[in-house]
Amino acid sequence: MRVAVSSDMDEPVARLLVEELRGRGHEVLPYGALSPGADARWAVCSERAAREVAEGRADQAVVCCWTGTGASIAANKVPGVRAALCADAYTADGARRWNDANVLALSLRLTSAPLLGEILDAWFAGGPGEDAEDRDNVACVERLDRGRTAP
Repeated sequence: MRVAVSSDMDEPVARLLVEELRGRGHEVLPYGALSPGADARWAVCSERAAREVAEGRADQAVVCCWTGTGASIAANKVPGVRAALCADAYTADGARRWNDANVLALSLRLTSAPLLGEILDAWFAGGPGEDAEDRDNVACVERLDRGRTAP
């Protein structure tokens, strides 16, 4: 799987994220502080990683900033992206299952090494659920991406 990864800071957890993804067999596309000379502003590098998913060049993305909030906001401005800020494995699983999230946002401040592993386990083990109400909600979000409101 191709995973775009961005971080606005060269923090140990960001480097561990890249290492962990590669160790799981994923191809990593690095952005921001993870790519020497690249623009490391959270809004810029998060958008670039999210665009990789929206335009089909990556299957998933993980965007990081100090709180994870800014990275999540920037990624969610890209049409076709459903970014979820996840601080635990339960939230990551739900984001994949109920929201069909395709971009994981993480806090560089709050994510420890053991927690990172748990979140990634849940994120990559999960996928979109088949519940009709959940699928309808995702379809509503897709309509919003196209500038249309819910019926």
